[in-house]
Amino acid sequence: LRKQGSVKIGIASEPPFGYVGDDGRATGEAPAIARVIFKRLGIDDVEPVPVDFGALIPGLKARQFDVVSAGMYINPVRCEQVLFADPDYLMLDSFIVRKGNPHGIRTYDDVRKKGLKLASGKAYAQIDYAKAAGIKDVLVLPDQVAGLDAVAQGRVDAFAGTRITVKSAVASSGRVSATEPFQPVVDGAPAYGAGGFAFRQSEKN
Repeated sequence: LRKQGSVKIGIASEPPFGYVGDDGRATGEAPAIARVIFKRLGIDDVEPVPVDFGALIPGLKARQFDVVSAGMYINPVRCEQVLFADPDYLMLDSFIVRKGNPHGIRTYDDVRKKGLKLASGKAYAQIDYAKAAGIKDVLVLPDQVAGLDAVAQGRVDAFAGTRITVKSAVASSGRVSATEPFQPVVDGAPAYGAGGFAFRQSEKN
């Protein structure tokens, strides 16, 4: 990367983790960190490559970009496919629900016990959290914007995402609410939402 003087970073349209701003530059939590780190490594040119979230790991493997800079959660399934750097954030979960949270949803167990309809984003870790809680059918949507619309239209009762993704999505909408953040639990243990940069397995020293 130093030799070529540039780095391509894979991002998904998921504010505030990683997205392309109005100026055409990669922005958000992960790209901001990437610019600082790569500059320190002598690489000034950081080029964003926007793809769907579910295409980040396949795109990395196919060498469409050099690193995933999208705030991607580190989990066992992904660790089998890519090499993660140390985590750079830790996040709780939240739900997009109808205004006022009429079903009183607080956790995945609430969704299951009340027989409610749940959606989440494509390749989101929250899908596995929901299934671990016994929710068999999770509607998979492209992103949190589609999730907000599905909740507002009554097609689902809740959309699961990270606390900050949900908060960002509902900030400009008067149609829905965000639930209080909570810690997901899988097999009786906390499922920590730690995110970091991802590289190809071949990048090991």
